[in-house]
Amino acid sequence: MYSIRSKEQTKEITTEIEAVKALKQGNKYAFKHLFERYYQRLVAYIMSYNNNQAQAEDIVQQAYIRLWENRNRLDEGRSPKHYLYAIAYNNYIDSVKKDKRKQKLLNELWERALQDRVEEDTESMEKRMLKLRSVIDALPPRCREVIRLNKISGAGYKEIAERLSISVKTVEYHMCTAYKRIREAFEKDKLFLLILIGNSK
Repeated sequence: MYSIRSKEQTKEITTEIEAVKALKQGNKYAFKHLFERYYQRLVAYIMSYNNNQAQAEDIVQQAYIRLWENRNRLDEGRSPKHYLYAIAYNNYIDSVKKDKRKQKLLNELWERALQDRVEEDTESMEKRMLKLRSVIDALPPRCREVIRLNKISGAGYKEIAERLSISVKTVEYHMCTAYKRIREAFEKDKLFLLILIGNSK
């Protein structure tokens, strides 16, 4: 337990909910509490995918940076555990995208995103993924093709433009259109959007 010190009182962090409330106020003791509680578990989790401790540690550290930067978006009624695991997993997917030798894994990884080993309600997550697929299926054909090439095949904007014989600007237009539809569909699920939509270039 770590003390949360304020001008008026000193109290102990005894639950994750208390840690989240304190973290949203910028309390570094709360951040340290969550770091020490989950850091090693998250590193082991990422290593189960890449078997690379140095890379796993870097990925997890980036996840904690995201946690701190987006602390005001956290739901005080929920444990930050799911958020940390999901961000670490998403960071791992991004690292795989940068390695062309691992592109064949992307289809499976993206379909499993936010599901595998993230201890969240299965039924709720399945509904989210079904809804996401429905949104993508409803996109115009070329727009749907572009986002699938980017998110599933791991292709960058330039590569997509070359494959489809279109300009990079056109690729950007289709990606913006797809993201707009996804944001509209998940408007009330901010954390899911934050996890799902990363840097795709």
